[in-house]
Amino acid sequence: MSFTYFAYGSNMLPARLNARCSTARVIGTAHAHSFGLEFSKPSKDGSGKATLIKSEFQEVVTPGVLFEIERSELRNLDRAEGAGYGYDRDDSFRVTCTSTGATLTATTYFASATEPELEPFDWYLALVLAGSHHHALYEDHLRRLQAINHVVDGDHSRKGRIEALEALSQHGYDDHHSLLRDPTA
Repeated sequence: MSFTYFAYGSNMLPARLNARCSTARVIGTAHAHSFGLEFSKPSKDGSGKATLIKSEFQEVVTPGVLFEIERSELRNLDRAEGAGYGYDRDDSFRVTCTSTGATLTATTYFASATEPELEPFDWYLALVLAGSHHHALYEDHLRRLQAINHVVDGDHSRKGRIEALEALSQHGYDDHHSLLRDPTA
């Protein structure tokens, strides 16, 4: 038995999610209507992580990726996402499938609390950008992500940084800073 997961942040990159849930396989892309994306979820490391933020405007859309994951790995995903400790899991989140236009119900995570002044670390934002590139999400979404202020993480021994750089490398990104630069600039 499996469940459908809507990833909109760092888990969009398959190597990142597969390190957490080995059975995860891509179904396709989708988008969440009336939800924006912020990096305002407080992390233990002091940076901001991605979260969806409800908008009153239907035209606000955040794209993401749908994965099918074996139900036996839900606890792994909860642990990786900090369910109950910073993120809340929603098992009935409605998204629209990009290829068919069908509305689907998926599992996703929302920040329990937000701090709008937070900024993501460079490597974390690079994961989100790499996942967006990998799945060919909207160009305007990529431009918005590249415009996000971020903090260069000076702690090169940080476990999260090391794991992120490994996932990026598996997808051919050996210079994560290249993802942060606008190629049209």
